[in-house]
Amino acid sequence: MTSRAKYLPGRSGCSGAVLLPPPRPHPRPHRGPSGIWPGARRPRALGREGNQMFTAGSPRGTRHCSGRKPAPLRALPAPPRWARGPKPGRGREQDRGSLLRSEPCPWGQGALSVSLVEPEVLIFPREFRFCAAFAKCESNGASCPPSLQGAAAAGRREDPKMVPVPPSITSSPSHPPAGGGGKRKGRSKKWREILRFPHISQCNELRRGLEPDYGSLCEKQPIGRLLFRQFCETRPELLRCIRFLDAAADYELAPDEKRKEMGEEIIRRFLHQESPDYLPEISQAHVSRCLEELQKSPCKELFSSCLHPLRQYLSRAPFADYLDSMYFDRFLQWKYLERQSVTKDTFRQYRILGKGGFGEVCACQVRATGKMYACKKLEKKRIKKRKGEAMALNEKQILEKVNSRFVVSLAYAYETKDALCLVLTIMNGGDLKFHIYNMGNPGFEDERVVFYAAEICCGLQHLHQEGIVYRDLKPENILLDDDGHIRISDLGLAIKIPEGETIRGRVGTVGYMAPEVINNERYTFSPDWWGLGCLVYEMIAGQSPFRARKERVKREEVEKRVQEEQEHYSDKFSEDARAICTLLLAKDPQQRLGCGADGAAEVKRHPFFRTINFKRLEAGITKPSFVPDPRAVYCKDVLDIEQFSTVKGVNLDQADNDFYAKFATGSVSIPWQNEMIETECFKDLNIFGPNGTRSPDLDWRQLPEPPKRSLLQRLFRRHPADCPIGAPVPSPQPAATNSHLPAAGAACQARSTAPAPS
Repeated sequence: MTSRAKYLPGRSGCSGAVLLPPPRPHPRPHRGPSGIWPGARRPRALGREGNQMFTAGSPRGTRHCSGRKPAPLRALPAPPRWARGPKPGRGREQDRGSLLRSEPCPWGQGALSVSLVEPEVLIFPREFRFCAAFAKCESNGASCPPSLQGAAAAGRREDPKMVPVPPSITSSPSHPPAGGGGKRKGRSKKWREILRFPHISQCNELRRGLEPDYGSLCEKQPIGRLLFRQFCETRPELLRCIRFLDAAADYELAPDEKRKEMGEEIIRRFLHQESPDYLPEISQAHVSRCLEELQKSPCKELFSSCLHPLRQYLSRAPFADYLDSMYFDRFLQWKYLERQSVTKDTFRQYRILGKGGFGEVCACQVRATGKMYACKKLEKKRIKKRKGEAMALNEKQILEKVNSRFVVSLAYAYETKDALCLVLTIMNGGDLKFHIYNMGNPGFEDERVVFYAAEICCGLQHLHQEGIVYRDLKPENILLDDDGHIRISDLGLAIKIPEGETIRGRVGTVGYMAPEVINNERYTFSPDWWGLGCLVYEMIAGQSPFRARKERVKREEVEKRVQEEQEHYSDKFSEDARAICTLLLAKDPQQRLGCGADGAAEVKRHPFFRTINFKRLEAGITKPSFVPDPRAVYCKDVLDIEQFSTVKGVNLDQADNDFYAKFATGSVSIPWQNEMIETECFKDLNIFGPNGTRSPDLDWRQLPEPPKRSLLQRLFRRHPADCPIGAPVPSPQPAATNSHLPAAGAACQARSTAPAPS
């Protein structure tokens, strides 16, 4: 039996998309072998149909039926225990036709896949549901989250096919987003209770602990920036400052041909004394300098000299007034929520995506907001056995420091009984290695190479600004998101360099390590620019500069080539591409592009990037030439992900608990605030009283509401409110007995003796 499919040619006819027709009902159920689970490993019983039993020992490819001619049958290994069936009333058959098998991706690819298998009957018990991208236990009633619906794609195989999931499967109304669909957008039913603001009187300790720094509270932190802008909008003299800052930001992002016109408009509106929006805080010396530079060349940094005095003005009296306003009180409430404890119950856990160095990686979703992440689990005993505490803590601390749209972000860090968990950006577009080698002819066109190289250059620049050298730049560690933008991932080998010092370390991946790393010499950021040269070369040539694709060669030979041989350039390289690769792959770090005093700025000025507006790129405005199909991502077969063995003979002690306390720090400030804004929780909750007044939770004159008690608490637990005034107080009990009774009795006694409120 063959499935009806239409093949569309891909690049150079080497690969294409397979469009599957939606399944249709049949008048009779398919009487094939039930309980088949394609791709399972163990050769045990295949299933039963009537009086027939199919086993691995049966003649391969035959079905034994008395009185009938043997029919062809695909001999497949055994299904998982829960999928073996059938038992009456415990499962359901899918429609006959091509089935989709869900497959995850390894860590570092951030994708989910699906592959085309032989038409057979697939039985799922009632507790499980096949939902396009993954099967998840339905004990809590939640189903496939919206960001993963339809994120099914062709497996990572020798002959990959992009397999879009039929809309009838991925967009079925019977599969709402996790936590409920509609207006909640994947949020929990109790999301408002989870994100309930505390009364402002509960934030006094937080107010005392925050340093009153204008740059941190009003510019770096996203929610603080929005609330400070709301405060400025209530005063006309401050509103003019905010409008000028917005106009200057728009000017920097404007295309080159429109920049002069926009600059003249900004000067006329904000820097002329006759204008109603004139800013007296900016001196005439700055205004004259801007006019001269605008006539010469409208550069991107034209108004940078005007921004400094304006920010100085805002950081003085306006900032002091902001600290006394209800807008800063609301900011304290958001900070209170940000610092709530994070546990495994904060998330919905979904299927495994792959393996990390110390444990599994799975997809997860924040219950309160519905945002999807990848959860990297580090098993505690495995970390201790391999003595990886320092490495795990180093990666976590580096991820906390970096806030870049070109580097994978850490949003949460928490612990469970058995594991330490890093909740990171989930990337659904696969990695660059797959796109280079498995999507037609190896390599990319020039436009795509320039775009990826520019974004990687920005990511390296942001790491270097924090004093961090990456040291493991290669295609596998560059991931694509849903929109086609890239992020650098896997910062396990990254390290912070003390200011003014150099480091030494022979770490990295064979074929991508710089000569100074191989020779164990001291260095700073030079290995990252060498890695960028290797990456640009590989994206163009379709192979790494010092080893051919699938070439079997010893490590020593590759290192010898890196140190001594010159890379070969084919006709695929343009003049600019060859020039930048030659400069980035210079053997001597002193001669290498990017290793001078200007660093990344020197690389950005190269003619190879003449078509890139880096301001627009860093703002996320520039559109990539390639956008991954949301229904076709690229990854490994689910059964190719090996399971970890059990760690034995390792015991955890108090020293380990001290390390875990340093690791499990909860939410990371800027990613958490961005999550609140992106999921519109900030918009839905940031509501004040009528006519610009304080809401009840911001009113110092109102007492906070008592916490709500559940039905079980009201029925079975003693509470001060349940003790009538003047009721006899039970005598104190020993400590070994139930401690609720004396506590309740003491509370009742205190209440009975307290004076009545006026």
